[in-house]
Amino acid sequence: MTTTASWLPLSPGERSVAIEVLGHGPLSRTELARRLGLSQGSLTRLTKPLIESGLLVEVPEAGAPAGLRQGRPSQPLDIVAESRSFLGFKITADMVYGVVTTLRSEVVDRLDLPLTGHDPDDVADLLAEMTAELALRHPSLAGIGIGVGGLVHDRALVKESSFLGWRDVPLAALVETRTGLPVVVENDVAGLVEAETWFGAGRGLDRFAVLTIGAGIGYGLVLGGRRVPSTEEDRGVGRHWIVASDGPLTPDGERGSAVSLLTIPSIRYQLRAATGDDLTYEEILALAAQGHPMAARVITEAARALGTLVAQIANFALPQKILLAGEGVGIMDAAGETVRETIRANRHPLAAPVDLETKVSDFHDWARGAAVLAIQMLVLGAAS
Repeated sequence: MTTTASWLPLSPGERSVAIEVLGHGPLSRTELARRLGLSQGSLTRLTKPLIESGLLVEVPEAGAPAGLRQGRPSQPLDIVAESRSFLGFKITADMVYGVVTTLRSEVVDRLDLPLTGHDPDDVADLLAEMTAELALRHPSLAGIGIGVGGLVHDRALVKESSFLGWRDVPLAALVETRTGLPVVVENDVAGLVEAETWFGAGRGLDRFAVLTIGAGIGYGLVLGGRRVPSTEEDRGVGRHWIVASDGPLTPDGERGSAVSLLTIPSIRYQLRAATGDDLTYEEILALAAQGHPMAARVITEAARALGTLVAQIANFALPQKILLAGEGVGIMDAAGETVRETIRANRHPLAAPVDLETKVSDFHDWARGAAVLAIQMLVLGAAS
């Protein structure tokens, strides 16, 4: 495949300019020079090759007529987001979800295919097939990001993924060989955190946390504007995070843990064990909202567990904002007030309110997070 479109080799100064505009643009030259501590002359020297390459573009000032030029020094610079395209893949036990994004991570295309087996070569073949199909519609592909629920080493090697049954699978190398594109692989929660830090709810924040609820519990922390990596990613952060010592015992997670109280499988298990009915998560939420005694009890306990988690994160990590994401955040519609009451009960009375943002995430959001990993690989000049 010959669709590789790499960024021009950039000097450290040029790269710093491009990254600043990518994350915060459009920016005037005056503001850009101030942010980077550069003279106007140095900035002009650094931006010239970026404009000539088509990576940066001069844009009209906000509120000014498009045809009216105010002179170069005041004309803002912005990234040409459509100059490169990136692929992001989220691998689940039975599907691969794919997206194509711009350089600013806007999703412009999607492709999903069933995963019929877990043999690493077969999975790599499927990813290559999806890449080839999407490349026909997006010829400026610059890289591939892959999100996996598992432990990933050096953004290339899947050390362990229980749901795929993998150990020490060199997934990045397998896909690179088949596509000819640079590939980065990462834990799926880490990818989502990076996406929200660069382009989403955490953009511009110094301290930011992400809590995901769905099939499991995920947690990511950003300090100094950068994600804090952990060797415990996908080691079951919620299995031993006890939020109610007298809580339920479920097949997954310790008694009263975040996993046993809050994940979708555990909530479904509790209802099934109590009533014999095999209900979906959405059906349970609807029943709880209608006052069904057992559904309301389980969802209320889950909401208290969520409020306790959020309060603990706020108390110890001191983030400016906490993003609640994942397939399970519908609990905020059904029992949001219980969550907020529990947060307040577990915080100092004079503590500032927690800035809690919720985002219902589907698997395409996880795939977008993987695409952001590919964007970072390109703009930072390395995969790690």
